Amino acid sequence: MEDLSLHLLDIVENCTTAGASLVEIRITEDAANDRLEIRIKDNGRGMDAALAATATNPFVTTRTTRRVGLGLPLLKMAAEEAGGALTIESTPGVGTEVTASFQDSHIDRKPLGDIAGTLVALILGHPEIDFSYTHVRGGETIELDTRELKEQLGTVPIGTPAVLNMIRTHLAGAGEDRQGDNHG
Repeated sequence: MEDLSLHLLDIVENCTTAGASLVEIRITEDAANDRLEIRIKDNGRGMDAALAATATNPFVTTRTTRRVGLGLPLLKMAAEEAGGALTIESTPGVGTEVTASFQDSHIDRKPLGDIAGTLVALILGHPEIDFSYTHVRGGETIELDTRELKEQLGTVPIGTPAVLNMIRTHLAGAGEDRQGDNHG
């Protein structure tokens, strides 16, 4: 995968397959500590300890349509190649939290990519699921919570083009690497 937004898309699709009704996404860029962290938490089915321990093995998958699952293994590899790590915490019936950390300045750290476009695609593709998104960079925080947005919209569907454009505009700049970075 070319950038981290595509990894994010893949992991969140796993959340939807696991029956999540809420997916929380948090991206933290900590320049002072040279860290980038992406955390994805859902309230889906969760995994028992044995499955969670093997979830980064590409030949372990709960899907019946194919024998390999590459989302978590590829994200783990991307994190480790950039001086970071991947952790998975999961409880059956409660949900799963995946955290990928990266050395932000590492030459092999993939660019964040089009985070705004990824979120718009997820919202459009899964209007029945609520998404909470927080992106912290320096002293700035960008937030979006579809629960609040749906409440404000009333009867207007969240997938309406004008609403999606508003979301994209609100998230403008989210995920764009700082100028001067040589990622990708």
